[in-house]
Amino acid sequence: MATGGGFDGGGPGLFAMLLIGLIAGWVAEKVTASRHGLFTNLVVGALGAYIGGTIARMLRLDFAGFMGHLIVATVGAILVLTLWRRITAR
Repeated sequence: MATGGGFDGGGPGLFAMLLIGLIAGWVAEKVTASRHGLFTNLVVGALGAYIGGTIARMLRLDFAGFMGHLIVATVGAILVLTLWRRITAR
């Protein structure tokens, strides 16, 4: 069963979520060779956390703690940027 995420109190606090979003967005920016600002990295990281968390729960993958949430958010953020590039490239 997946843990963490959601609003059940099992996820990180607000400060940790912001930090995870910023780091995940920044890592995704570097992996995809993009150039964004701080705010865009935060938005991409937040979207990535939502998408990555949803996929992880669907696959019944456990993710807990700061590192677990960061990994899931980063994978999701990379997916967000990759899909965005494919959509806007046409």
